[in-house]
Amino acid sequence: MERFNVRKVAVLGAGVMGAQIAAHLVNVRVPVVLFDLPAKDGPKNGIVTKAIDGLKKLKPAPLGVADDAVHIEAANYEEHLDKLRGCDLVIEAIAERMDWKLDLYRKVAPFVAPHAIVASNTSGLSITKLADALPDEIRPRFCGVHFFNPPRYMSLVELIPTPVTRADVLAQLETFCTTTLGKGVVHAKDTPNFIANRVGIAGMLATMIEAGKFGLTVDVVDDLTGKKLGRASSGTFRTADVVGLDTMAHVIKTMQDNLQGDPFYATYATPPVLARLIEQGALGQKSGAGFYKKVGKDILRLDAASGEYVAAGAKADAIVERMLKKPAPERLKLLRESSNPQAQFVWAILRDSFHYCAVHLAEIADTARHVDFAMRRGFGMQQGPFELWQAAGWTQVAQWVKEDIDAGKALSNAPLPDWVFDGPVAERGGVHTPEGSWSAAERRFVPLATLPVYGRQLFPETLVGWAPNDPLKAGVEEFRNDEIRVWTLDGQVLIASITAKLHLISPAVTEGLLKAVEIAEARYQGLVIWSPDDVFSAGANLESLMPVFMKLGAKGIAPEEKKLQDMMLRIRYAQVPVVAAMRGLALGGGCELAVHCARRVAHLETYVGLVEVGVGLIPGGGGLAYIARRAAEQAAAAPGTDLLAFLREGYLAAAMAKVGTSALESRKLGYLLDGDIVVPHKDELLHVAIGQVKAMADAGWRPPMKTLFPVAGRSAKATIQAQLVAMRDGGQISAHDYHLGTLIADVVCGGDVDAGTLVSEEYLMTLERKHFCALLDHPKTQERIMGMLQTGKPVRN
Repeated sequence: MERFNVRKVAVLGAGVMGAQIAAHLVNVRVPVVLFDLPAKDGPKNGIVTKAIDGLKKLKPAPLGVADDAVHIEAANYEEHLDKLRGCDLVIEAIAERMDWKLDLYRKVAPFVAPHAIVASNTSGLSITKLADALPDEIRPRFCGVHFFNPPRYMSLVELIPTPVTRADVLAQLETFCTTTLGKGVVHAKDTPNFIANRVGIAGMLATMIEAGKFGLTVDVVDDLTGKKLGRASSGTFRTADVVGLDTMAHVIKTMQDNLQGDPFYATYATPPVLARLIEQGALGQKSGAGFYKKVGKDILRLDAASGEYVAAGAKADAIVERMLKKPAPERLKLLRESSNPQAQFVWAILRDSFHYCAVHLAEIADTARHVDFAMRRGFGMQQGPFELWQAAGWTQVAQWVKEDIDAGKALSNAPLPDWVFDGPVAERGGVHTPEGSWSAAERRFVPLATLPVYGRQLFPETLVGWAPNDPLKAGVEEFRNDEIRVWTLDGQVLIASITAKLHLISPAVTEGLLKAVEIAEARYQGLVIWSPDDVFSAGANLESLMPVFMKLGAKGIAPEEKKLQDMMLRIRYAQVPVVAAMRGLALGGGCELAVHCARRVAHLETYVGLVEVGVGLIPGGGGLAYIARRAAEQAAAAPGTDLLAFLREGYLAAAMAKVGTSALESRKLGYLLDGDIVVPHKDELLHVAIGQVKAMADAGWRPPMKTLFPVAGRSAKATIQAQLVAMRDGGQISAHDYHLGTLIADVVCGGDVDAGTLVSEEYLMTLERKHFCALLDHPKTQERIMGMLQTGKPVRN
């Protein structure tokens, strides 16, 4: 396949989706020009510039760093269509009006580069009909590319071809969306609302219908259909509020207008309660009211009978909650046989989902794989509908669904397709097998795509029924204890995977990492620290040190703290490169571990920070020594500047427990450096990290030389302390926050020494350790530690 070089992207439409797609392109360093109509008043680019300014204020933030909004180039259709000639990809994202889209296509077509791919972000309009407005030479390069909102955070992208879309165009776009944008791509057929919205909205409508049958309130339904069911925590009605009730109604209208022959057509009727809310202007979260309404600090729910808002917060019955924790076969049996209305409701919505997906599989997707991945990635499900069905026992569940259809309990009397009961699916116990997933249209199991991009995913997302792919059992194991596994995939690069809960750093983890460095230095090119979930490390394991503290007090902790610090320095000065492959949380000790590695390879959505003040402590694993050393290095590169100026940001980050909420923001805070790598796709992280180790080893990498460096001294500490006094006296921080801030200042400034005094990392770590251990005896710190261990939430005292 010829390489698809994307030098610049044009996004047509600066509405909610268009602007946020442009923002995500900037996040991954792809130049973008954002178009919209010329403004009627003021500067012609007014609509776009207003949208770009709005990106800085949106929550969740569409930009990794708000200041990067400046990299989005503003344009309008009247003056700047020539800019399209320099774009390799054009994404249309205007409102869901077929006539508007067709008019725009006719306008821009003469300016599209002869090699450029053109794609529509429509959420459900026919891609084939949209292609009608394009000239013959563009149509083979046109398809649908449906992002889910918000585009930065939602993994799902649906690719939808027309009958004439070239296969290489789809492959090029899939590769770009996967590696560059970090998305999980599924292929959808050109049917109304494609896969995720078709199945997801049908499921939400079914849920509303079944909730009415069983007389359940919206808060109970959301509790039952959220995390307890392995779905997004927002459940059903809160999800509708977040999406926007008008947006949901629009998707429903597309189904009503285009699916008249559907056996589930009756269920596509707009629920009366939804219609009433929209009529009243209650459109959900964006209007302040929908199925829920926030009044002060209280969350109210809509009472469907009265139309009034009443107190929310009702939960699932305990007996149903217990059922939902059982393994899938037992869980579905208990739900189906229970007389509890909530249990009957949950069985009903699961049955409706299985029924709907089986009936529509051949129509909407090439394989069952695409349906399950679409629902996982677009609607936050832990398992897709076919996966859950298969996990619960394919034949038994199919029989239960058939019995409910025959008894008139289902939402449609359409029978399950014959392939459910007869042939390869029934024989293999489901639609997913190690050889591939079932295609109802082709009547065979279709293997995974073989695009080269997927070779970068060493441990990709898997489905029930596929071949086992457990990274903690893969490769050749070199060392293991209860909380860490040291292993290799290729015999060249060693991997250390922390297996403890939240990958907390305990003495056992410290021992394992030291052993990993020793093995890597003896026989490998280098070491990667990586774990296969969304936590790099959430910090030090305070609970594991409790027995020592109870027996010996703070003096018993000091030796363990020194071992931790020594391990950090061992990693920093290892004779082979150590690379931190960071994903998810890298907090406290996790942050300290990462900054002591030779390089960091971080997933874009990595949260990094020193957060110890939340438990009444200061960083004690070398984090403050790192801040001081980093400031000295920056000051040395800018002769004649004040060291305190470079120290201030690092100090504030630690003292205020600031967390970089993206790898890009973490780079601004100094936890990632310019030479570190940001990887958009989480499943490519290990591949890139291993590649970095090999490249560094091939280049003759050597550890840094141990050296002394200057500190800011007592005068800088006094300056910081004066600011802390003002904050304390002004009520901005507590007395204990002031105490913690003073201790952090003491360490990063080098203690009671003159400005410019040369110190070592070990000297600063000794200060860290002294203050850290003293704090363990402080009653306010003990309050914070116990509060965190008991509730998981910080105590402000």
